[in-house]
Amino acid sequence: MKHLLSIDDLTADDIHQLLELTDHMVEVSSRPIPKVPALRGKNVVSLFFEDSTRTRTSFDTAAKRLSADTMNFAVSSSSVNKGESLRDTIETISAMGVDAFVVRHKSSGAPNLITRWTDASIINAGDGWHQHPTQALLDCYTIRQHVGGSQVGTSGFQGLRIAIVGDIKHSRVARSDVQAFTKLGATVTLVAPPTLLPPSLDSWPVQVSHRLDEVLPHLDVLYLLRVQRERMDDALLPSLDEYSAMYGLTAARAARLAPHALVMHPGPMNRGVEMVVDPADLPGSAILQQVTNGVAVRMAVLFTLLGSGSATSIGDAQ
Repeated sequence: MKHLLSIDDLTADDIHQLLELTDHMVEVSSRPIPKVPALRGKNVVSLFFEDSTRTRTSFDTAAKRLSADTMNFAVSSSSVNKGESLRDTIETISAMGVDAFVVRHKSSGAPNLITRWTDASIINAGDGWHQHPTQALLDCYTIRQHVGGSQVGTSGFQGLRIAIVGDIKHSRVARSDVQAFTKLGATVTLVAPPTLLPPSLDSWPVQVSHRLDEVLPHLDVLYLLRVQRERMDDALLPSLDEYSAMYGLTAARAARLAPHALVMHPGPMNRGVEMVVDPADLPGSAILQQVTNGVAVRMAVLFTLLGSGSATSIGDAQ
């Protein structure tokens, strides 16, 4: 595999192999000194044209735990502000010697376009409304931890009932998660007001509901999304208060979840909107575990694209 651009490029077996490799990276991260020389001499550049906390920081941490050199590109202080094109930016940085670009961009398809301008591997860290493949992988890994671990393989997802709730229309996370979850055998229901759903769902392997309260008791995983007001050109909601009343996770709604149900969120959260209850009060909250797993999953992705040797060799490295 040269690039990671979309979950659509991965088979169920590909996903399973990445999750198995993540097990080794979790072990590395648990060591007193969580570092191995697997990518020593490799250069990984974070190229973020949109704001990020979790994804950018965890990719940087992942690269360093594998002993790669890292470069962080700051758009705010770059020649992009002088009119430099995306292509010229990529070709300029590539000339310094780059093995992988981790790219976040507001335009859907930008990471795919970048593959034409460099020999480096490209990892899509989120492009517009389109894809966020490593978020989907870490979400799969987090769910896998709670449904039986590595022994279950992909079959552990078979029959799982997952609801993704909120701003589906603008969510690259929703698109990637739907692809990943259904490839592994889960049943996915999208829950949102009609204005926050894509214009057409004909190609989406999902069920749709506009009533959160009807689906809550039957779920294995409740996955909440924030309302992405920065991507909205029109008034798609009467008010955030009304949205929260119908789709926010309150203490009363949380009490209706099955005891084993997970509550997940990709972050950042809008407290008081989709997350009314304090997630720290939820016994099934896996939100911070998602963040932790993000580092190990991204280590697995970087090693798959840039590394050599086997997963066993990583586990043996000190």
